[in-house]
Amino acid sequence: MNALLGSRICHDLISPLGAIGNGVELLQLSGMAETPEMALIAESVENANMRIRFFRIAFGAAPKGQTVSAREIAAVLAPGVDGRKIEIDWVLEGDQPRPIAKAIFLILQCFDSAMPWGGRVRVSHDGDHWTIAGEAERLKIDHTLWELLSNPAAEVDLAAAHVHFALVAPELARQGRKLGLTVSDHSISVEF
Repeated sequence: MNALLGSRICHDLISPLGAIGNGVELLQLSGMAETPEMALIAESVENANMRIRFFRIAFGAAPKGQTVSAREIAAVLAPGVDGRKIEIDWVLEGDQPRPIAKAIFLILQCFDSAMPWGGRVRVSHDGDHWTIAGEAERLKIDHTLWELLSNPAAEVDLAAAHVHFALVAPELARQGRKLGLTVSDHSISVEF
């Protein structure tokens, strides 16, 4: 039910953002001078659209048999999109099963939380074994949050900004998968 709610909210928000983006484009086509204000609005609308598309994959419904296109993944994870400071190297080819993409996007949210000063994350797989590995000169690790990835029953005072940590284990359990986690001073690796 929560995933359906996430899908609905993202769907309902994307339409007005699209309308704003179309309005900005029409103003630009009308010959209106390109001002810093218009550029900021256009960039903000694009970032919001990409962020909602990311959230739709991470927090939305992920029925078996559905896929996320390689094009959608590339667009949402492109460098500089939505103000993200981490660089994501998605080395997977082709469309991906939506449940797998959902789990990976939730985990990428966890990496984003741990890398507020930037870093590099690589997403790869070998057969049915997936690895998300990241490195940064400086990490912000809250071990109680990361414990939630493998122990959903852990006692954690969870803020809304960290809800993705609590959603990884149930999603992987729904898929019948087990998670492995390694955290060091400058790197994080998640496997399932």
